[in-house]
Parts: sequence; structure tokens; C-alpha cells
Amino acid sequence: MASSVLNARDIDVTTLPNGIRVISESMPHVRSVSVGVWIGTGARRETLQQNGISHFIEHMLFKGTKNRTAEEIARVVDSCGGHLDAYTANELVSYNSKVIDDHLPLAFDVLADLVLNPLFEEADIEKEKGVILEELKMEADSPEYLVHEAFASNFWKNHPLGRSILGTKATIKAFAKPAVEAYYKHVYVPRNIVITAAGRLDHARIVSFASDYFQHLSPGAAVEPEPVPVTGVPLVLKNKRSLEQVHVCMGVPAYEISHERRYGCYLLSTILGGGMSSRLFQNIREKHGLAYSVFSELNLYRDTGCFAVAAGTSLENVRKVIDMTMSEFRQLQDSVVPAEELRRAKDHLKGSLALSLESTSSRMSNLARQELFFGKFFTVDQMVECIEKVTAEEIQEIAQDFFGHNQVGLSVLGKLNGLVVKPEEMVC
Repeated sequence: MASSVLNARDIDVTTLPNGIRVISESMPHVRSVSVGVWIGTGARRETLQQNGISHFIEHMLFKGTKNRTAEEIARVVDSCGGHLDAYTANELVSYNSKVIDDHLPLAFDVLADLVLNPLFEEADIEKEKGVILEELKMEADSPEYLVHEAFASNFWKNHPLGRSILGTKATIKAFAKPAVEAYYKHVYVPRNIVITAAGRLDHARIVSFASDYFQHLSPGAAVEPEPVPVTGVPLVLKNKRSLEQVHVCMGVPAYEISHERRYGCYLLSTILGGGMSSRLFQNIREKHGLAYSVFSELNLYRDTGCFAVAAGTSLENVRKVIDMTMSEFRQLQDSVVPAEELRRAKDHLKGSLALSLESTSSRMSNLARQELFFGKFFTVDQMVECIEKVTAEEIQEIAQDFFGHNQVGLSVLGKLNGLVVKPEEMVC
């Protein structure tokens, strides 16, 4: 098996003969250790008929294995004061646990058991459909979720990125054991699996665990690339009279996650809506009192991205919120960010980055994401250096690229009473 060491972050990397990558970061000053098994594809791989199956399989892995019942799975890590969790995203699925170092063998055993030995019992499949349908209803009761779904489904039209990770009522109800098992066998293969760990640990021990549990797996065929999306320009106004607020989502295409200007994108987002001192928060909430919640967000993927702004306001003020946001977009295109504001944004981003990497679980997740999306690892100092290199002129150029060529997409949800927004109003 191949091994390498990245001493700057005390990261060790070993690739098992069947292709599974094992990555660990030693943090000897802590008592905890976090370990995760990562599947390198997520919901965006699904066909229209499979929509939601990645998330469904994630649930099913907790319903029982060849060695443990669902109750035993829930109890075993709780009994030692640890945490066991999982989630599905568009480009990955994670199964992870955090325990004190004494219980690392138990945590690894449970995770390996989940990933390698699911039963997919038909009775459990039927039961879990009800659970996920309730989860879908819970999200459908959230206007913030609905306005984002309305935006995404038109921004990424006819592409998996535009669909709900949870699936739909129809696809969830249609899932059956043969389809679930077939998808699991296609995606849960060594070449698509990364195992990461961070905390008080010994890399050789992590590799030994990984070999003991996973070395019997056949490498399998390489998982083919997902289809590249084409972005659209949504203009969606949806009436929902039961809501007290009108919810707004505005967005434009952004760069892919590995783009050389990604740090400039993060700074742009920070300046616009990344905190209490951001332009949108100060202008829309503090100066004019038009919204309680207003923020920007970056959703970056392997081959594309989206920059968006979201807010909740009243029907009387929704036009003002849209117009003020468009005005901020134009201002970033037309003039460079003042030096003091750029300094604040850089310090905010650097502080958030450093704080986000203080726990073993965040370091473990960071290892997986850097391997899956970049194929290499960055120290905090390297990332800070990249942030510091961003100039005000570069941020202006990014703003011109984001806002200057296309109409800004928009979705609005609420008691609209005939609200009309024309496409020409959404051009910077």
C-alpha cells in the first residue's frame, strides 16, 4: 500500500490495495478522536427516478446490519458518551463518529458495520419511507426551504442539483429493495470511499482498522462522472397565502469549488451578507428595518457554483429589499471595496476559518473534503495567505463576472397579492 506524510498539518495518507484512501491528522493535545467513512458521490448522481435514493440509503444503514439491530446501533456509541451521525449532500455522503480515544475501536467497528453490512430488509424499507415522508413534510413547512427549492429547481433545471436531496413523495414511495441494493453496490465501492480520522490517534492503527474491515472489498469499477449542469435564470413568483412573510432568494452562477479565485468569492460573500457588519445586514436590516434575516451564501461544486442572497420581509417591503440588493450588486461592480472594509472581511473570514478547524470532527471533515474536491491538503497558514493575497480589484472583477453579464435569478414565496417582477428589473 502507498503512504505519504504531510508534516505541516501532521497528516498521513495511505491508499489500500483496493483503492480506499485512509487519511488521518494527529491532534495529540486533545482526548477525542473523530472518524468518518465518506462516499465520494451524493445526490447529484441520481436519475429522476432515483431522486432521494442516496439519502434513503443513508437512513437504511441505521436500520440494522448483520451484526446489530437498529436499537443496538443507536445505543452502542451513546453508551460511551460518543456521537454517531450521518448526512447526505449533493456530492458526498458521510458516516461519522466522535468518541474519546479509548473508544476508537468501538466507533470504527460501528461505522464499518453500518457501511459494509446493511440488511435492507423489505419491512424496514417500507417503514423508513414513512419516516422520510415526514421529514419531507417538515421541510415543506419551512418557507426558507421552499423558496430555495423553487430557486434551485429552475436555476439547475433538468439537473440533479435542482432537485431535493430528500426526493419527492412519488420517488420515495417507489423505492424497493432491488433498486436500493443496486444503487448501494454501484456507489459504495473502494474507489469511491475515503476514511478520515482526526484527534488523539496513531495513523498506523487507523490503517490497520481500515485494512481489517475493508481490504476484502473488490476495487470495483470507477464511478463515472456526473453530468455537467447548465444554469438557468429563474424568475419564480409563488403565492402561498398562509405565510406572514414574503421570502426572497436571488442568485447568479459562481465558480467551481477549486477555482483559483474561490477565496475572492468567499470575501465577496462576506462583504455582502456574511455577518452583522455586512452591507446587506447593515443596509436592509439595521438602517431601514426591512428584514430580520438577510444573508448571502456560496454553494460551490466540482464543476459549477451558485452565489445567492436570501431574505424574509413583508409584502410592502419586498420590492425595496430586491432593489437594495440589486443596488449592492451594482455598487460592487462599479467601485472597489474600501481598504478598511476589505480588512474587516479578511479578518472575519480568517477568524471563522481558524475557529471552524478547532475540533476533531471539523478537522476530520476537512480532510475528507480536501481529498475529494482538491486531491491535496492545505494548512490554515496557506489558506490565510490565499485570503490575504486577494485584492479589492480582484473582488470587483469577480462581481463584474457574477453580476455583469446575466440577469439575476429570483424566486419569491409568500402572500404576493399580484406582485409582479419583470426580467429587465433583474439586470445589473
